[in-house]
This record gives sequence, structure tokens and C-alpha cells, in this order.
Amino acid sequence: MKKKKNGIPTEEIAEDQEQTKGRRYLNKDIRWDRLDNTAHLFPVIAGESMSNVYRISVTLTELVQPEFLQEALDIVLPKFDGFNLRLRQGVFWYYFEENGKPAPRVRKESNFPCRFIRQNKNRSYMFRVSYYRYRINLEVFHVLTDGMGGINFLKELTYQYLRLVHTELKEKVGDYLNSGTSLNREDSFLKNYKQSHEKGYQTKKAYLIKGEKLPPGEFGVMHGYMRISELKKVCHDYGVSINEYLVGVYIWSVYTECMHGMPSERPIRVAVPVNLRPYFNSITTKNFFVMVSAEFHPVREIYTFEEVLGIVRESLRSQINREHLEELFSYNVSNEKILIARAAPLIFKNMAMRVVYTSSALANTATVTNIGNITVEEEYRPYVELFHAYLAMSKGQHLKGTICSYGGTLVFSFSYDLKDASVQRGFFRKLAADGLAVEVESNGVNYE
Repeated sequence: MKKKKNGIPTEEIAEDQEQTKGRRYLNKDIRWDRLDNTAHLFPVIAGESMSNVYRISVTLTELVQPEFLQEALDIVLPKFDGFNLRLRQGVFWYYFEENGKPAPRVRKESNFPCRFIRQNKNRSYMFRVSYYRYRINLEVFHVLTDGMGGINFLKELTYQYLRLVHTELKEKVGDYLNSGTSLNREDSFLKNYKQSHEKGYQTKKAYLIKGEKLPPGEFGVMHGYMRISELKKVCHDYGVSINEYLVGVYIWSVYTECMHGMPSERPIRVAVPVNLRPYFNSITTKNFFVMVSAEFHPVREIYTFEEVLGIVRESLRSQINREHLEELFSYNVSNEKILIARAAPLIFKNMAMRVVYTSSALANTATVTNIGNITVEEEYRPYVELFHAYLAMSKGQHLKGTICSYGGTLVFSFSYDLKDASVQRGFFRKLAADGLAVEVESNGVNYE
């Protein structure tokens, strides 16, 4: 029997309160915002099988207390205009609108990561927060922001949580956002683009990793932990950066484990996202990155690792410069600003973007992204042990890599939906052969 209050069913009271809240919301000026150039693609291609959701997580030195984590989210979310949003569909474009609803519920992790975020089941928000033992997870629909924006939000959420749990921290540092936290919502693509008609992205098909997939809904994760000091020494001996080395080892493992060192009609091509903020003096929390490609095409038998690594190094260095990066995003922005394209209804834009995305997605074997070195304020360091990050699958790409580091430890994380883990094993074997002490852990989906 339904519970009643003053003779009225409690369900009806709750519904009336929600409607009243909605009317109050509609009576005020509603903030809205445009999507950045990269973000236009994500609502078009996102779905259950390709969620376009990434995860960044922080591991603490103590068990997470969910009631304080929820309170921290309730406090922090209204301060971040870039997360306090819902996605709306217009006649010509998708756009953001201020959400105004209570923060989404913090939940104990009970499912595989990077699942599609259904806004109507998440209070219309495009991110979720969960926890498991010592770990706080932030999962973000890429339409909101890239990895830098995600880290920006997660760190402030963690700081606020720690101040609630440890009141002495609040007394010591205050209860405000950190001075280095950006709330900037500039569209840095629009600000920095130059008129362009040259396409810089690859569209020729690449070698794709195939095989039997994990059961529907399952998601594989495998982490490799290594000391940065040891890694720097290995990279110095090869004459490459850490990023070049790890991308090179990834390509080497595909070459040896999948191609078995044989020639191929198609190249191994790895998409490498580049954070544009340092190149264009930006602090935006919107998406601001482009993809370059590290390519190795085995046209003969038997390449050494040094040869492969040298090819990868030159491939990346020839592309990662301000001029080329500017060309890459200027081409996309220029297309967006064409009058005919702007006037086309959204349904036709969506059809065109799906075609373009499919051709560019199949031009890459995989994606390897480097989140970089994550730092936290000194007062919070005793409570923070590690960070992890990984990506969801995308069309044709069944094995992705994500790099992030904190303190003296670098973590290389594989995310995948294939049963065969030979590429991952080959990757970590090569690191060990180069003298690195690597500790490997996984979520166990490959174990039967």
C-alpha cells in the first residue's frame, strides 16, 4: 500500500515537487553554449557499442566514503559550468544548455567501465562518478571536454572530498577552488584557426586488429606500472621521448604478434592525440586537441625494433609542430564555417559526419593517448596514491592505450574488447626485455 502524507500519496508529492522545481527553472534565464569543433562529432556517432566515454580515476590511500563523495560532487558541480550541462538537439546543430538538476548520484562501481551514458537515466548529465574501495572514477562523454578538462574536474572533486573527510585540511587551505583550476570555456579552435582548404588527416585504410570478441558488454582493462626514472634511461639510450618509445613499442607488438614480422599491404597507423593548449597559450576546459598518426608500413621482411622506433620517431616529430597542428584543426573549422554547411539541417550534417568519421576511423589501427604527468597540490599528496585513465572502443579499433603518470610511476593502460591478449603480452615483454621492471594487473576478463 502506498504511503501517505496528509492523505496524499508520497509519490504524488515527489512528482509535484519535481514539477515545481522545473517551473522555477524555466522561469529564469537559461544559460546555453555552443559545442566546440571536435565535439560536434560525438553525439552523432555515440551509442551502446561506441560510447565515446573515457575514464580518469584517482586511487587514494584510504577507503572512499560515499556520503562525503556525494556531498563533494554536490558542492563542486555548480562551480563548473562546463559540467553542469545537458545536450540539446536543435534544427541546425546540437547545443549545450544549463542543466540545473541535482548532481547525478554517486554509485559504487558494479559494471564494466566506459559504458554509454544515457542522459535520461543520469539526471541529464553527461558524466558519472563512481567509487570502488580506494578509487574514485570520473567517466566523461567526450562531447563535454577532453582529458585535460576531465583531470581539472576530478582533481577539484577529490580536493573537496578530502576537505570534507579531513577537516584539518579545510582549516589549512580554505574551502575554495584551487587557484590553478581553470573554468575557462573559450572555443580555442575558433580563436586560433586560419582559413584552410587542405586536409591533413589520413583516410587510407590501415591494418586493423581483429579476432574473437569478448561477450557483449564486457570490457578488458590491463595496466602496466613502471618507474619513470628507469623509463627515462631506456628512452635516453634509444634517443627518443617517452611518448615516442611507448607508441613505438605498441606498434612493434602489433607487428610481431599480429603480422609475425611479415610484409603487409596496409600500414600499422596509430592515432596520437595532441593537447593543443601549450602550443596556443590556451587554458580552455572545452575540447582542444588534434590527432596525428604514427605510421609504420612493413614492405619487406624482418625489421629490427630500432628501425621501427626510428620510423615512428620521425613520423611523429614531422607532425608535432605548431604549423602542422594549426593546419589540422583549421581544415575542420573552415568546413564548419562554410555557409552551405551551416545552413544544412542537422539530419544532413549527421549523415555527412558519419561518412567522414568512418573513413578516418578505419585509417587507424588504434589510438594511444598520453594524458601526461598529473600533479596535485602539496597538502593533498599524502592522500593520493595513483591515477589511471583509459578509453572506450571505437569503430575498427579494438585495443587502445592510455598513458598517465603521477609521482614517480607511469601507468600504461590497455582497454580492449578482444579475447586474445597477445599484443598486450608482447608489449610488456618488450618493456621487460629493455630492462624495465613492469608490474602488470588486469580486470581478469581474459581468464576463463
